[in-house]
Amino acid sequence: MDFSQEDLDDEKTIEYIRGYLPQELKERFTDDDLQYFIDVIDDYYCTSGVLDAQPDEDGCISVDLEEVAAYVVAEAKKDGIGTFSPEEILFVVQGEAEYTDSLYE
Repeated sequence: MDFSQEDLDDEKTIEYIRGYLPQELKERFTDDDLQYFIDVIDDYYCTSGVLDAQPDEDGCISVDLEEVAAYVVAEAKKDGIGTFSPEEILFVVQGEAEYTDSLYE
């Protein structure tokens, strides 16, 4: 995948997440924030071992979205991006997961 395709995919993901967020969070998060969150979510999936898990009989892998949200909160604080609550970030994580799921339906 080249960078332009990856950028386009991220734009679509951000647009989907924006539509998923409650109104107060749409105003709280910038596109740059959402891009950062997507990158950290991807990092979590790549480093946590969750992608190495055995799929269930339906071919699905169980992911604890609250754990992903907690990881994003910790990374955002560590990286100086901002202080966010796990509840706020959970909406972003759920939106990203639903968007990803929609690509495979």
